[in-house]
Amino acid sequence: MGKFLFKFVIFLLAGFVLGEAVVRVWHLTSEVPKRYLDAANIQRYSPKQQGYWKGGNHSWATNELGWTGTLPKSYDNLVTVIGDSFIENFMNPTECHQDLLLKARVPEMNFVEAARSGVSFIEAMEIANSMDSLKPKLHLIYVNPTDFTESVREIKVHPDITQVDLTNKKVVAGIMKSARLKSMLYNVKFAYYLFQRFPLTEIKFNMAAHAPVKTVKQPDHANHMKSLMQFVKEKYDVQNKIIVFHPKLPDALKQEVQAAGFKTISLNSEGQGEWTFIYDRHWTCYGHKQAADQVSLHLQKWLQSTQL
Repeated sequence: MGKFLFKFVIFLLAGFVLGEAVVRVWHLTSEVPKRYLDAANIQRYSPKQQGYWKGGNHSWATNELGWTGTLPKSYDNLVTVIGDSFIENFMNPTECHQDLLLKARVPEMNFVEAARSGVSFIEAMEIANSMDSLKPKLHLIYVNPTDFTESVREIKVHPDITQVDLTNKKVVAGIMKSARLKSMLYNVKFAYYLFQRFPLTEIKFNMAAHAPVKTVKQPDHANHMKSLMQFVKEKYDVQNKIIVFHPKLPDALKQEVQAAGFKTISLNSEGQGEWTFIYDRHWTCYGHKQAADQVSLHLQKWLQSTQL
């Protein structure tokens, strides 16, 4: 029995080593950079990390500022590009990032990205504040509808997302969940591969899978959005920020943001071909180019009316 157990353990270890080698060589999982919490309670990436996206067709890197994207040669006439996973853009190669695409279209200006998966609208405002030390001319903040609703604790508390406590009028910084566990999983890539393929949270009873689908009426958050915009208008400088709305955002939400004093750009994907991946809601390289085309037109108009 003891000899059998010994052989079984050796077999498992050999299989694990082989699995680790296969996952690393063939890049069967997407590598994700490690994060840290800076002095302003903003989650950034540890600088100068490198890795591969799933499949190994392209790599990513984090820069000295703790963000993805390529740092400009000069910070003169600077525009920051702030957002969530769409701007972080691990799923596309470097040349498909908004910073380089906008630089190619508006060469008079320089661009630097500051983006991370899970960034809410209110955290984007906090990031913009932290980037003010670079003295940018403008902040471009790319947003989805959920970036606004996830910003408000009164709608739903998200401990790992930076939110506003509207009742007490204060910003509550998000916390990094399971940082040590994630670090271990990222380093042991075969374990991370198994964790992604067979997540425990997806194990359900069969009866739940066959339960009838119920139509749930979406709640009206109009009052919360008004309160959020009032808070933002009082706390932040809105004059140097342009809110870039993803396609198909509700007009009522756009009007609320504009009423707070923000300049806005509404992206339009109608008749522009498919912007997103078949298997994912994020933009492809084509989608990023279409977005950059539209944003650059607004920036060129802004340049014509402004003395740099």
